Amino acid sequence: MPKGNLLVTNASIVLESEILVGDLRIQDGIIHEISTSTKIEAKEGELVVDGTGLHLMPGMIDPQVHFRDPGQPEKEDLYSGSVAAASGGITSFLDMPNNVPSITDLKGMQGKLDTAASKCITNYGFFIGATPDNVEDLQEAVGTPDKPIAIPGICGIKIFMGSSTGTLLVNGQDALETIFSGTAGLIAVHAEDETRMDERWEMHKERTDMAAHAEWRDDQTALIATKRAVDLAQRHGHRLHILHLTSGIEAEWLQGITGMPDSFDSGAIITTETLPQHLTFDELDVEREGTRLKMNPPIRYAKDKELLWKGLKNGTIQCIATDHAPHTLEAKSKGFPKAPSGMPGVETSLAVMLTHANEGTCSIFDVVNWMSAAPAALFQMQGKGKLEVGYDGDIILVDMENTAIVQDENSWSRVGWNPNRGRELTGWTQLTVVGGVPVFQRNHKTGQKGEVMVSAGEVGEALVMLPWS
Repeated sequence: MPKGNLLVTNASIVLESEILVGDLRIQDGIIHEISTSTKIEAKEGELVVDGTGLHLMPGMIDPQVHFRDPGQPEKEDLYSGSVAAASGGITSFLDMPNNVPSITDLKGMQGKLDTAASKCITNYGFFIGATPDNVEDLQEAVGTPDKPIAIPGICGIKIFMGSSTGTLLVNGQDALETIFSGTAGLIAVHAEDETRMDERWEMHKERTDMAAHAEWRDDQTALIATKRAVDLAQRHGHRLHILHLTSGIEAEWLQGITGMPDSFDSGAIITTETLPQHLTFDELDVEREGTRLKMNPPIRYAKDKELLWKGLKNGTIQCIATDHAPHTLEAKSKGFPKAPSGMPGVETSLAVMLTHANEGTCSIFDVVNWMSAAPAALFQMQGKGKLEVGYDGDIILVDMENTAIVQDENSWSRVGWNPNRGRELTGWTQLTVVGGVPVFQRNHKTGQKGEVMVSAGEVGEALVMLPWS
């Protein structure tokens, strides 16, 4: 893959705890120099980008997407998904295994890695899917507790403890014990209790209003599975990441249990994430937008949103993902309960969070930590997540001064719509750079939609992540 040489000048550089105007040089794809005191002189043949009035940040990292490749190109593939990600300032992503067919062995994983190398314009990593009887396949991908391995581009194991979209489901205790005791690596769980969902469905199956979705898959359904996953991790000393936290009672229960990896002296390292959707929308938005906002676990209530924000700020929740899971508007128009669950998210996640920062709900430093530094640390990604000499040249330039209204027609996701339609957001990415190579730009000439600057597969690499024992 090409490695770029690029100099950004006069930008507001977002460092760990301060924003300083200065210059940043990327050489051979690596951050080579940062200066906030003296001007860096351009070299012959070096691409120079004027960052005046823009915020320079590390590229964002999305640790949970569903780019639908292989099997459902009408919804997304690895090219359209990575372009959509780049348009939103995301330079690295981790993709889920509930494809068609599901990706449950090393052969399937290699197929996705090969496809990504030929299609992506960002960096990429993939989860392998757990089934009740594929522990040996999982071990080939991540190793055993005494012999952990890390294959570039493979980030861990995904367990669906409750059924969502796709065919993967592991809810039997014996199978879960075998996976937690017999594998190395990180286990990420979709935590909803299948038994409770089945029981509650009988009470809601005749309803057609969207409010029924959150009542059916209620917060206790999530909490039961979250407690079960934590118990398994703690008893087996396994690295655990709880996906898409949605409920206030989970955030409160997890306080003191989760934390950044370096905060654990011993025992299981347990982390979690939440989504911009669950920090922004509540039951009133669901009532207005209907099945556009149908997802699993569901968008809940204003009280849950408040407690999720509290969990982010007190460190119980470590990072933000999107769970980008596109479906066509035709499928979404079928109404509840027939419409599938899931929505796009990568194009607007950063702008949504920076709008919250602009409104004073959090800070720019919080957003960069939650969406870049923290995901890099949680998955032990090498060279990612910071503007620091020696780190990879994955950077973005963001306009924090101007706003734009989200319009479906500006979507890069193949399904052509966005859950934030009609919302005015601040913090749109103007330039996305991967390994020192500009891959996407948005400016007065391109219009709000922006334009891709590279070909499929031209830029982007499999993420290198250290193993978890």
